[in-house]
Amino acid sequence: MAAFKRLLSQTGRRCFLNPIPPPPISLLRHQFSTDPQPSPNPESSSDSSRRPIIIQPVSYPAKPKPPPSEEHQQNSQPENQTSSLDSQDPVNRETRSWSRDEMRYMKDAPPITPVSYPYRVAPLPEDRMKVGEYEKAGRDEGLERERRKIEELRRRGVLSFEKQQEEEDVSLPFPKLIKVDNADQNSKKKGKVIYDLKEAIQLAKASAKKTYDETLEAHVRMTPDLQRTDLKLEGFVRLPHEFGKTYRVAVFADGAAADDARDAGADIVGGSELVENIRTGQHKVDFDVCIATPSMMEHVKKLSRQLKKLMPDSKKGTLTNDISRVVKEAKVPSVRFKKDKTAIVHVGLGKLSFPDEALRENVGCFVNALLIEKPAGLKKSSKFAGYVDSFHICSTMGPSFPISIQSLSLALDRYNRSQLR
Repeated sequence: MAAFKRLLSQTGRRCFLNPIPPPPISLLRHQFSTDPQPSPNPESSSDSSRRPIIIQPVSYPAKPKPPPSEEHQQNSQPENQTSSLDSQDPVNRETRSWSRDEMRYMKDAPPITPVSYPYRVAPLPEDRMKVGEYEKAGRDEGLERERRKIEELRRRGVLSFEKQQEEEDVSLPFPKLIKVDNADQNSKKKGKVIYDLKEAIQLAKASAKKTYDETLEAHVRMTPDLQRTDLKLEGFVRLPHEFGKTYRVAVFADGAAADDARDAGADIVGGSELVENIRTGQHKVDFDVCIATPSMMEHVKKLSRQLKKLMPDSKKGTLTNDISRVVKEAKVPSVRFKKDKTAIVHVGLGKLSFPDEALRENVGCFVNALLIEKPAGLKKSSKFAGYVDSFHICSTMGPSFPISIQSLSLALDRYNRSQLR
């Protein structure tokens, strides 16, 4: 099969290389002439009538071609050169001829115009060094130009600044120095420092004046919920190291209970007659604690308007049959505490002349009483959280010192252990 294809390609090449010469024009004229000629034989005339009429070709004058442009002339020159080379070298021409298959695929291909590029010569190493020197020289020249421009701008700026300074003649003030000590003091004021109870007591003693014996005061800020009027917070606390006020005690009792009250040291003792005198106004309410037996409550109820908060109550321990014990406890110096409108409790817990350990025990006792008097309507509160917001101690004329809740809890535990003994 390959040999047959090769044979066909060779015959095709010969046909293209040796075309059939065209017939002479005289023969064509003689063949396609229409002039009638006498035919000697009728048979020959019949044969001629049977032949088809041949259309004579018509020739038209050729359209003049436009003058070729410069690019076309340049492109035609290499084509002429290649054609001359092909005519000079018939062997190469034969090798460059195409087969039928190639002609079939290349028939509709677009014409490719040859493009000529200028010749380039690679530079020698010596030339490369010269080119590098030229580039470096050009770069240095550009840098020098930029440097001169910057110096010129700088010189103009300095001159303009000097002119402006001469015109305005402004004398700038000397900058003020900031003291570092003041900054440290401000930072200390802004940052809250919480002290231990023992350290706070020592600081309160150190800041007190020596003109008189000042009192150690406690200021407790309670939770904002205690600002409600329906939540009460007040009570008495008897400190282990006696400090406070000695209160006047009135006892409503008859018989043996009245004698026990007098023996215990009660200031006012009476029965139904005392109740009637207070109701009529003959006797003033000049006492701080009111104690009564359960049998006398029928008469004491009439004094609700006069006694108000001093009314005997079993919850407070002032309504009892053990009169002697309650009177003795009431006569012991004690401290009364009560919250104000802003839910802050102010109370004195001793003199600064007391030892540090005695003051710590008094603080623990007060914290215990404060937790005992916690209102029942206060919700979402634990031992201290949700009940006590902050705890400060100070002297009468000195600064206050905040105390940590952990140290208060330790003082409370120490006081409870001492009571168990």
